[in-house]
Amino acid sequence: MERVVELRDVCLTRGGTSLLEDINWTVTLGQHWAVLGPNGAGKTLLLRLVTGYIWPTCGSVLVLDHKLGTIDLRLLRRRIGWVSQAVADLMPGYSTLLETIASGPLASLGLYEDPPVELADRAKAIAEDYGLADKLSRPFHLLSSGERQRVLLARAALTEPELLILDEPMSNLDMGGRELFLEHVRKLASGPKAPTIILTTHNTLEIGPFITQGLILKEGKILSQGPIDSIMETSTLSRAFDLPLKVEKSSSGRYVATLIQAPYA
Repeated sequence: MERVVELRDVCLTRGGTSLLEDINWTVTLGQHWAVLGPNGAGKTLLLRLVTGYIWPTCGSVLVLDHKLGTIDLRLLRRRIGWVSQAVADLMPGYSTLLETIASGPLASLGLYEDPPVELADRAKAIAEDYGLADKLSRPFHLLSSGERQRVLLARAALTEPELLILDEPMSNLDMGGRELFLEHVRKLASGPKAPTIILTTHNTLEIGPFITQGLILKEGKILSQGPIDSIMETSTLSRAFDLPLKVEKSSSGRYVATLIQAPYA
């Protein structure tokens, strides 16, 4: 399998309004992508197309060697991990941390009976890897925002997905939570069974050094795509966000975007 995701001539229209237009995008094995753009650019819509939760008005979508519309989506989604605030909101708040992680391989939101011993042991082991072993019995809704996102990442990792989608997973995290989350994603990306990763964000600091490729959306269209260093530059990001920005790459491999001059000051 060389093509993990391929969108050809995709458009999405709702109520006469064009939401996505002329989307041609290919993600191949071994790549990790950041999908960047301002709020409303179409980042989450793009991911919902990839996972079959919405269907394109025109064009075709191929995921994990299967054209959507020719495969049972329930089987396909078991090969895809998803971490986002939307997923966190769907999780039963009363489920314990252990139950939430263990629900991943069962493709369920929480558990309604005790997990098999082997699954529970695996969930405990990955909870320890993610620094969560001391909170196994804590209800999901009593965890901090950072802990909840790490739980969802551990839940996704437990399924050993071929494709891992991270939809603005750090938008509600403080600096410490963001850095800890990114470190676990980095380890996952460099592991022997690393999934292909697609991360959406509007914050350049959330693009870790493990990201190899980038796609920038603006108003539902692709503004730029290619190797991450080629698109993370001043003129492109300034166009994307309609602001005079300066983009620099730090010694840690992270990108810092700063405002050169406030346009309305």
